[in-house]
Amino acid sequence: MKESFVKQIAALFMISVLLLGVSACSNPGGEGTDAKNKEWESITVTDQAGRDVTISRCPQRIASGYYVSTSLLLALGCQDRLAGIEAKAKDRNIYALAAPEIIDLPNMGSAKDFNLEACIALKPDLVILPKKLQEPAQTLEELGIPVLLVNPESDVLLQEAISLIASAVGEEAKGRALLDYYDEAEEKLTAGTKKTDLPSVYLAGNSDMLRTCPGGMYQNTLIRSAGGKNVAEAIKGDSWVGISYEQLLAWNPDYIIIAAEASYTAEDLQSVPELASLKAVTEDHVLTMPSDFEAWDSPVPSGILGKLWIFAALHPENYSLETLREDVADFYDRFYGFTADKEILTVS
Repeated sequence: MKESFVKQIAALFMISVLLLGVSACSNPGGEGTDAKNKEWESITVTDQAGRDVTISRCPQRIASGYYVSTSLLLALGCQDRLAGIEAKAKDRNIYALAAPEIIDLPNMGSAKDFNLEACIALKPDLVILPKKLQEPAQTLEELGIPVLLVNPESDVLLQEAISLIASAVGEEAKGRALLDYYDEAEEKLTAGTKKTDLPSVYLAGNSDMLRTCPGGMYQNTLIRSAGGKNVAEAIKGDSWVGISYEQLLAWNPDYIIIAAEASYTAEDLQSVPELASLKAVTEDHVLTMPSDFEAWDSPVPSGILGKLWIFAALHPENYSLETLREDVADFYDRFYGFTADKEILTVS
């Protein structure tokens, strides 16, 4: 009887909130956030699929079906408001380091195998998905659940996604702080690469050394910002492309960078007979992007550290490993709230 009465009171309260169109947005995640103790007015934002999305109350049960948005929500201090996340959370080091409690949250599958029923069962008040999942997004919207579709496949689009999600969850100040950090890092990169030669770089994919990033991919911006030239930049497209040994030999890059979390090692690549004459191989310039904290060659908030790592690899005279380590430690302390073991970081 008592439980039924409490449920009735709760229901009446929620109805009154909806009628007023205003709600108090509290964030259990800590002090000094925009969302904590803030009056929330209904907002409408345009997501990265061009859809207008109305969020009538401050999201308290967020379902993030994309590792990029989940990582960003941690940087925005929203881990306590996550109701569910994407599959394979245990494979993502950043979750264990910054918010281990989210690893065992219900998962909604992946972009390739999204579990719509599992998402609905979470009773979320905001869902964030990759742009390709427009069909399930429409179904969720028809059920009255607001959905943001994001597509952070370039520097500009990543920063748009940060602003979009920060606004949607009421953490504008933290979003601005993150973007300010990006601006400061970009100024450092611009100053450090202004009067330097641009070494040529081949970025080898994590599943196959003969797959690389064309000019339309986010990873191309990492190389360019860090003072390098992507040998595959002229190839059109925004997804990984396959090449031949002959093409790689024709490019003859100064450096080969293997993507984070690759299924093979630098030694594996250097032992391929067909590639023995490559300049990057003969000069021992085959490097592997670190993944100790997160895959820095992905469009995640810490992707800016991927630029700094490549900068240190290509231009150590302008940006030392020690400075990189300090910058990495500062970033994770400032935005993710943990102390990074900077000594494990190398440029090799």
